[in-house]
Amino acid sequence: MPQWTEIKIEIHTADVDKASDIANMVVPYGIYIEDYAALEQEVQEIAHINLIDEELLQKDRTKAYIHIYLEPDVSPAEAVAFLSERFTSEGIDHKIDTSGCAEEDWRNNWKKYFNPTPVGEKLLIRPSWRDDFDPEGRAVLNIDPGLAFGTGNHETTRLCLELIEKYIKVGGSVLDVGCGSGILAIGALLLGAESALGVDIDPIAVDTAKDNAKINGVEDKFSVICGDLTEKVSGKFDLIAANIVADAIIELSGKVKQFMKEDTVYIMSGIIDLRRDQVVNSLEPDFDIIEEHGENGWVCLAAKAKNI
Repeated sequence: MPQWTEIKIEIHTADVDKASDIANMVVPYGIYIEDYAALEQEVQEIAHINLIDEELLQKDRTKAYIHIYLEPDVSPAEAVAFLSERFTSEGIDHKIDTSGCAEEDWRNNWKKYFNPTPVGEKLLIRPSWRDDFDPEGRAVLNIDPGLAFGTGNHETTRLCLELIEKYIKVGGSVLDVGCGSGILAIGALLLGAESALGVDIDPIAVDTAKDNAKINGVEDKFSVICGDLTEKVSGKFDLIAANIVADAIIELSGKVKQFMKEDTVYIMSGIIDLRRDQVVNSLEPDFDIIEEHGENGWVCLAAKAKNI
């Protein structure tokens, strides 16, 4: 019988909300949170009793645990790499433990979970190790995620690529913030962009994105820098994409106008539906939402800046 995998993440209780948002990017269901910081108050409110099991009272109130349960066909390797990358970029101290499968199994066998996948009308995402595919006239985006998140299998990536396909300008320039494997920028180049800049806080992601650019023959058009959001970015771009988490999008949106032209399209993904209104409210003073797509609890937005 196929075996599910449990990922257990230890964090500080102060980081529960932000960490759970990131965990929801891996799987929008099958998540359980242990948080005993307000144990007595919660028991009193729910059960109206003061008697609490001694074992519960001994729990470390400074630590919380997020349990994620992955289906058998989901790669634990990519999930763990993504979680570690995003927690680190958000400054969240964490420990990640997996159970339900042997470490050597998921380290060696994760590639079998990725298949050539059509995205939008013009792209086919092909894992670099798969030769059994028919592009059927689509541009082939060869991807090797390595230890960086982004293979095209997740809703957030697909939604972003679909909007990039719609709004990309042939000969235009692209900025990919939190580029991970580089899939969005490379996809934009294959769809007609002339140049792309990717930025990611994780040096492993930067190296992976550079390798993927070479695999796709676009290394001369794609530059990647290591940095936090746009701290090292300069210039203006025809399209800006950010497939990150809601809090990072809110922070980015306060800075991104300086990199936009009058008709630049700003595409945002990685937003769980519960955070949609908060993100939109943060955009309203400076941006007009021109399109919104959702899938399986995820939201992707396209916007243009006001008054440029």
